[in-house]
Amino acid sequence: MRILLVEDDKVLADALSRALVQAAHTVDVVGTGEQADEALAHDVYNLAILDIGLPGIDGLEVLKRLRARRSGVPVLMLTAFDTLADRVKGLDLGADDYLAKPFDLPELEARVRALLRRGISVAPMLEHGSLTFDTVGRRAFFDGKPLELSARELALLELLLLREGRVVSKEHIANHLYGWDEEVADNAIEVFVYRLRRKLEPLGCEIRTVRGMGYLMERARHEGA
Repeated sequence: MRILLVEDDKVLADALSRALVQAAHTVDVVGTGEQADEALAHDVYNLAILDIGLPGIDGLEVLKRLRARRSGVPVLMLTAFDTLADRVKGLDLGADDYLAKPFDLPELEARVRALLRRGISVAPMLEHGSLTFDTVGRRAFFDGKPLELSARELALLELLLLREGRVVSKEHIANHLYGWDEEVADNAIEVFVYRLRRKLEPLGCEIRTVRGMGYLMERARHEGA
């Protein structure tokens, strides 16, 4: 899942970003309201984590502009001023949840999972034969047993399963796996596909290369089909 983190405290932003990336999310980080407004207007996100107290326009104004564009992306507001008036105003403007600073990381992670589960437009569990992917818990299983995959391998698998039976271009994969500030080596996508293939092919799951176009996972054949 792709998340926009809007936080001007660089130490906190770095810590939250690392935790979210470890949970197999792709994270873009900005530190001002103007940057957040620009990102939300031009990029597609599954969730925005938005601090209220930002340089320039504040988080509530960013939220107001987001909803004025009729965007339904879930928004988790972070605030150091947890007053009833703040919560009411944010909820009236379209916030989905609030978290007051300071907070414990497990609580933020739980709220992120809940919002992604609420806002996801696909089944929480993707299936490809005996291979399953929990889009909320960010884990993959084969015959009910967990697979040991890295965060980016999980993100790649999720994308291929979401587009099962369709070709996924290298550009689309790169946008799914990497944030703005990350450099993508020329052969990075090939390396991740190779690593994922090594783990899936012994299980009978094939990732096909469509020369000049990208990669795909064929639709799984189900018993009785």
